[in-house]
Amino acid sequence: MASAMSSHSRVFLFVSLVTLALFGADALLAREGARAQEAAPLPDYVIKEFGEPPAVPEGPLSEALQSAVQVAFIDSIAQSAWGRDQTIALNEISESKDPRLAWIVSDLMRFVSDRDLHLELATAASKLLGKDFQGRDFWGPVTDHLIAWDIPAPPDYLQAKRAIFTNVVPGWDDIFVEGDIDWRLVSWGGVLIDDRAYDTTDELCNCIPAADNPEVSSAEDATWLEDEDIVFGIVVNGEARAYPRRIMEVREMVNDTLGGRDLGIPYCTLCGAAQAYYTDQLPEGVDRPVLRTSGLLIRSNKVMYDITSSSVFDTFLGKAVTGPLAERNLQLKQASVVTTDWGTWKKAHPETTVLLERYALGRDPDFRNGRDANGPIFPVGDVDPRLPVHEDIIGVITASGKPVAFQRSTAFVALKNGDEISYENVRLELAAGGIKAVDADGSDLGSHQAFWFAWSQFHPGTALWPQ
Repeated sequence: MASAMSSHSRVFLFVSLVTLALFGADALLAREGARAQEAAPLPDYVIKEFGEPPAVPEGPLSEALQSAVQVAFIDSIAQSAWGRDQTIALNEISESKDPRLAWIVSDLMRFVSDRDLHLELATAASKLLGKDFQGRDFWGPVTDHLIAWDIPAPPDYLQAKRAIFTNVVPGWDDIFVEGDIDWRLVSWGGVLIDDRAYDTTDELCNCIPAADNPEVSSAEDATWLEDEDIVFGIVVNGEARAYPRRIMEVREMVNDTLGGRDLGIPYCTLCGAAQAYYTDQLPEGVDRPVLRTSGLLIRSNKVMYDITSSSVFDTFLGKAVTGPLAERNLQLKQASVVTTDWGTWKKAHPETTVLLERYALGRDPDFRNGRDANGPIFPVGDVDPRLPVHEDIIGVITASGKPVAFQRSTAFVALKNGDEISYENVRLELAAGGIKAVDADGSDLGSHQAFWFAWSQFHPGTALWPQ
């Protein structure tokens, strides 16, 4: 990778957040005593794809490196300028050969639009990781290697990461706090935070706008939907509702009430996963979470948060990881989401309701066959090689707490042929053209469909059927 020429008077050019269109698109030690950190051996497939990881020192950064981090990453973002002092500090950081500091380089690189500075940061990351990165957009490959190699974070990492992110988007002030979250993996998804109050669905925002209490129609009146259109179907206490993918791809979050139960329904377009969480019947003193899109990602999975308490949730697991709700160890229970087509859903549930067309905002994206056709567009690191990254699976947690994924294509054929598919207490069954998981007594187990890369990275070591 060619080294970038530094310009001492260069203005620090960030991605312009003001002009973002809707859906636009985180040492050297004193050398004596330094020793490589011990880590679990990496799987062979990681070494094959990413190579051997660099040695990683442990312990605090030297005072000189701490000062360099302050100048290069914190002062530059606060002043929105990059000059001679920053270049000198970055050189000192890269010469340290401490791979941990590449996390902060990656964080800053994500927001830099100036080509020369991007190359300067990429050169520093290359020296820190001992890897010659090629191409034009270095942020993705650098971050993929950091994740795949599981490079530890540097000391005081959250402090530096918070300074970078909150200086770019002030709305993240309450998001970047200590908690049960791996801040290394959090990156910017290219959109701003949805911080609108509850029940302000139609209020314009420069964000991905959640829909609260959406209006619905009967199946008969939903003439705008074609039978082959994909919908996410949910049934609660006998009441059925369809959430068209066309709407969910532009809303990504719905707070709704169905069958007398409150629901938060996130859809991650990047993971192919629509999930439904019950947001009622919570511990005493806990108000209903109102879920919103933060504009952040973890390994290409959206990071959702509760607008009421500013608590962040692991979207894929439904667990509060920061804030007051994390302190209460809040874990949301799931209802099953069936991914199917509109024609089959309404035939199986003729009394179903469906969201109104206006919530699609006049858009009809097809991310799977367009933007995401060649795989994840954000860094995900290593992916379990047992299935292709975008293979559809049906995921569920067994009574023993074991995550299990069923390859959808194989399972669908087997079920159509009358075969039984089970794993521990889990039984699969056909449901309105889709698949859901039930317990031995037929009760709902809260399953959903997702891409394999997403399920496997949030449930490492998951069992896989039919293997």
